[in-house]
Amino acid sequence: MKFIDEFRDGELAQGLARAIRREAGVDRRYHFMEFCGGHTHAISRYGVGDLLPDNVRMIHGPGCPVCVLPIGRVDQAIRLALAHGVTLCTYGDCLRVPASDGLSLLKARARGGDIRMVYSSADAVTLAQSNPDRQVVFFAIGFETTTPPTAVAIKQAAALGLSNFSVLCCHVLTPSAIASILESPEVRRWGTVPLDGFIGPAHVSTVIGSRPYEFFAEEYRKPVVIAGFEPLDVMQAIRMLIRQVNEGRAEVENEFSRAVDRDGNLKAQQLVAEVFELRKQFEWRGLNVLPYSALRIRSQFADFDAEKRFSLTYSPVPDHKACDCGAILRGVRRPRDCKLFATVCTPENPIGSCMVSSEGACAAHYTYGRYHDA
Repeated sequence: MKFIDEFRDGELAQGLARAIRREAGVDRRYHFMEFCGGHTHAISRYGVGDLLPDNVRMIHGPGCPVCVLPIGRVDQAIRLALAHGVTLCTYGDCLRVPASDGLSLLKARARGGDIRMVYSSADAVTLAQSNPDRQVVFFAIGFETTTPPTAVAIKQAAALGLSNFSVLCCHVLTPSAIASILESPEVRRWGTVPLDGFIGPAHVSTVIGSRPYEFFAEEYRKPVVIAGFEPLDVMQAIRMLIRQVNEGRAEVENEFSRAVDRDGNLKAQQLVAEVFELRKQFEWRGLNVLPYSALRIRSQFADFDAEKRFSLTYSPVPDHKACDCGAILRGVRRPRDCKLFATVCTPENPIGSCMVSSEGACAAHYTYGRYHDA
């Protein structure tokens, strides 16, 4: 299949591995963060780490939208289903995220909550149309990739005059998370993370383009290479980062040029700007409360804001004391460093969110056996 098969070619991968070993200076170490959970998944699934020299280390970032969802937001969704009796719709990965009191959305459904998995926000709108006597709430999560479809759903509901549809908006922004990794006070809490550069996310960048990353290259002198999700994409991005470090450059380069340009999808950006605005602050799992790091629904569409319709309040909830998800999302620990990993915490019984989604670092390491390395 075009743009897939040729990016999984074993001989080309071996050639790239030799080039990386040749270009990576033996007198220094390289630390690169793959921000997106899709890259973490690809690195684990295809064993990319096994092809890298010992002095090139990949660090997992907070780019899994399910992983960074704080417990308090899941609690809000559960309250909507159990206390307010709404029909709650969300993506499949959200169902198993651990919440307060040993609950999750899946367990809340077992207690009688009308909680349904949908494949898109449009499915929730259709459900509201088909059930005019039910209040239907779409639990919207994700980075810039999934935000435009939520905006479409809200505008469609407004056009249809649906009074029984609303959105619990938990959309977050990629640049804010990168900035937090580089400068927030939480770095002092977890310890300084040595970073020489970033692999920029693929799907997010198709929407926002490469322009937003230029700030990090200029201000923090950290190179960024946007890469696709196939193994050769990732390996080529690592090689490009090594070259920048060796040459003392800090630029934004685009390996994923077949899908990403500098400006991104302007139509999608305009749509998001029409429906959403910045929140003053938002809590992330592992990153604490970040200013202007998430979106809320504009006042023009307040009728479709579940937080306002149901007068929801937000209460932060600390993570499980023994869970290292926060440190793993920051890149200062690896999944195998957590005492719960692969023992108490497994994909069938996740204690932390990093073990829930296939994009989570812990789930990727567990599923593809990367935790067996030294």
